[in-house]
Amino acid sequence: MNEAILPSVKPSAPPPVPGVYADMGELVRLRFKSRGISLLPAQPLNSVLAGKHASRLRGRGLNFEEIRRYLPGDDVRQMDWKVTARTRTPHIRVYTEERAREVVLVVDQRLSMFFGSRKNFKSVTAAETAALSAWRVIAAKDRVSGIVFGDSDLTVVPSGGSPPQVMRLLSAVVERNRSLGIDRGIVPGPQMLNTALSRAERLVAHEALVVLISDGQGSDEETRAILSRIAAHNDVVVALVHDPLEGELPTAGNRVFASGGLQLEVDTSDAALRETFREDFQKHLETARRYLLQREVPLLPVSTASDVAPQIRRLLGTRVRR
Repeated sequence: MNEAILPSVKPSAPPPVPGVYADMGELVRLRFKSRGISLLPAQPLNSVLAGKHASRLRGRGLNFEEIRRYLPGDDVRQMDWKVTARTRTPHIRVYTEERAREVVLVVDQRLSMFFGSRKNFKSVTAAETAALSAWRVIAAKDRVSGIVFGDSDLTVVPSGGSPPQVMRLLSAVVERNRSLGIDRGIVPGPQMLNTALSRAERLVAHEALVVLISDGQGSDEETRAILSRIAAHNDVVVALVHDPLEGELPTAGNRVFASGGLQLEVDTSDAALRETFREDFQKHLETARRYLLQREVPLLPVSTASDVAPQIRRLLGTRVRR
């Protein structure tokens, strides 16, 4: 397995087909659509990150610095009442904000993501989800790094907190996205999901946020073990990218489905077959959700059928400006 460190931004050619390949211009425009999306600890009530069964993201905290006398204009909520009562003089506790938080985006650009039946291919939806996340991170004055992986290797984008840093990350995503194709001799690499997560585990220490953006192909017991280890000292969010056709077969008569070198002909008009197909997908989704929630890892189902920004905003909720 080869690993590359991205040194600089590489120019991207225009996408040949919208929705099939990521458009750098659209990824940049998502910077403005990321406003109002929040990954901060106190979530709106309608956010999947709120509530007792989901992770309340830590965000940047406060370090205690000193206790000093109260001065006009100080925040009375920081009053230290014990010291005030003992000395009979108002005193407050002073805190300083912790350093910028590290956010690691793990972005799947394998051949299994090169599929879609509606608006986008899963690989494009994953790229747009990564762009929204990256722009939001630097807007919050935190730092973002990335691990973008394909079927045989991965690219590590070093950490930074500026727009040029986001452009480096998006360039790595677009470069891998443009390399996808069913006629390019790509051998599917389901094991690369665990390889990428293992790299993320080595990259983070404590109090970071790891965002996995993938369709989950290749997940197994090792995947769950790695996620558990990361979640023990960091926050983890899983954006599960899916296509409607993966959960609901259309009524289209006899059709041939292919995966790699295997082909299977099925009668999609069979109501029992369609119901079994739908139930299997829902069972898979619910199993993943249940496992992740046990570890306080929120699951964000992101569909290829519609724009990413409204989906993420609906899942995470929006903050009301005072």
